[in-house]
Amino acid sequence: MRGAPADRTAEERLSFGVVNLDKPPGPSAHQVTGWVRDLVGTDRAAHAGTLDPKVTGCLPILLGDATRLAQVFLEGEKEYIAVLELHGRAPESLDDVLAEFEGEIYQKPPKKSAVARRLRTRRVSELTALEVEDRRALLRIRCESGTYVRKLCHDLGRALGTGAHMGDLRRVGTTPFDDADLVSMHDLTDALAFADDGDPATLLDTVQPAERALTHLPRVEIAPSAAHEVAEGAPIYAPGVLGTDDLPDDADEPLVACYTPDGAAICLGRLVGDPGMESGTVVDLERVLV
Repeated sequence: MRGAPADRTAEERLSFGVVNLDKPPGPSAHQVTGWVRDLVGTDRAAHAGTLDPKVTGCLPILLGDATRLAQVFLEGEKEYIAVLELHGRAPESLDDVLAEFEGEIYQKPPKKSAVARRLRTRRVSELTALEVEDRRALLRIRCESGTYVRKLCHDLGRALGTGAHMGDLRRVGTTPFDDADLVSMHDLTDALAFADDGDPATLLDTVQPAERALTHLPRVEIAPSAAHEVAEGAPIYAPGVLGTDDLPDDADEPLVACYTPDGAAICLGRLVGDPGMESGTVVDLERVLV
């Protein structure tokens, strides 16, 4: 079993950690992830949500055993700052049209995509113009994972009657990460060099415990004895549950993160029973982390 996240060494962080990387323009998300994997010296790394080569910003990268957590990034929202390049002068109705695109929208993935090109819905929770100048509008977009911002900009242009395309795009958040503590490739390289010279402090600030990627999920605390059973593949039974936090009232079998009392993540699972019952299965396992 791993110890408390705050007590882990730099080496332990690199084997079960996450880097909130500021992706540079040029390489793909896959390429950047490979660079981080090789730089750190781990055999596995995974990124949280694809970014096209020209797109910059928040790209959390999971290291080592933390790659088992990749599915958690499907549970939250993405936030972007985008330049909408209009093909005519911005109309006075811009704000009204933007409001029509908040909520559930229909999208068909573009031809160059890794998923089937079927019409589907995605939720846009915020779409606002931060600044408008002649033929350009700076937009803030909060949306469901899997929303195509380039397609959204194209559809906005059609609705405005001017035509439009996406200019620069930067991701400033992917739940539960944002751009407040981004790490550049240079930062990570320097931190690893300092650690090699016997000073791990910078690396401990640069690579966060993998539990940081779980902070948006409902929490189930389990006894150490139950954690040992989970490591052997057993589900979490009612007697092993010590407490819960932020459980949703109306979700059907929500994804939850399970921890020991010292804050170490043990598994991801689906809540299938009442944590207050005396017997029976409370959490079915999806990913064992120990």
